[in-house]
Amino acid sequence: MDLKITSLAERPELADAMWAMDDTWAEFVQYDPVAWSLMTRIPVEWPEHVLVATDTAGEVVARAFSVPFALGAEGRGELPGGGWDAVMLWAFSDLKRGREPDTVSAIEITVAPDAQGHGVSGQVLAALRENARGRGFAEVVAPVRPNAKHLEPATPIEEYARRTRQDGLPHDPWLRVHVRAGGVIEKVAPASMTVSGTLERWRAWTGLPLDEEGLVEVPGALVPVHCEPGRGYAVYVEPNVWVRHAL
Repeated sequence: MDLKITSLAERPELADAMWAMDDTWAEFVQYDPVAWSLMTRIPVEWPEHVLVATDTAGEVVARAFSVPFALGAEGRGELPGGGWDAVMLWAFSDLKRGREPDTVSAIEITVAPDAQGHGVSGQVLAALRENARGRGFAEVVAPVRPNAKHLEPATPIEEYARRTRQDGLPHDPWLRVHVRAGGVIEKVAPASMTVSGTLERWRAWTGLPLDEEGLVEVPGALVPVHCEPGRGYAVYVEPNVWVRHAL
C-alpha cells in the first residue's frame, strides 16, 4: 500500500482523524488506568513522536505512538517487567523531572481494519525507527503485544514468545514483523498492563456472564482473566514481549 507517513508535529490537522480511525482493540484494553490517564497526553507532549499514515485518498489508515525516556537513569538500566505501564510512567516522570531521554519506546502501532494485510504495520514500524534515529536516538524498544496470542490464552507467554517457524522467524505475526525489521526479542514483561473492574463492567465490556470462579478465557485477552464472582470483581494482567531495535 502506498502511504504517506508524517509526524503529528508536521501535520497537526490530522489529530482528529487519527483518533477517529477504526481499530480492532478489545474494549477492555483501554481501561488500563495508565492508558486511560496518559495516552491522550502523548500527542500533546511529544507530537514529534506520533506518526500518522495516510493513503492515496488522504485517509488516515494507521497511527504510531512512541515516547522518549531515560533507560539509563539511576535505578533502571534494564527493561522493566512492568512493560507498557512501566515505560509510560517512566517517560512521563522523566518529562516532569527534566531528565534527558536516551531511548525511545514504541507504545502503539495500530492499523485500520480495512488496511490490514497490506504490509502497513511494517512500513509504519520502519518509519517509527527512522523517526527515532533522525532525532538522535540509537535504540528503540517495544513492549510488543503479540497479535495472535489471544488465540491460545492458556499457553505460557515465555513459551509463545520463543516459538519459531521452520525459517527461524517468530511464530507470532507481529513479533515476526519486528524481527524482520531488525528487532531482537529480549524478554517477557509478565505484568505489562493491568485492567481491574467490577463484574458489571467486565460483563459490559465482553458480553460474557463471568460467573465462574477463577481463570476465564475472554475474547481478545492474551491470558485468562481472574474472576471473583463472590467478591464482585475481575482482574486481567497482560504479559507483553520486550523487543530491542538497534538503530
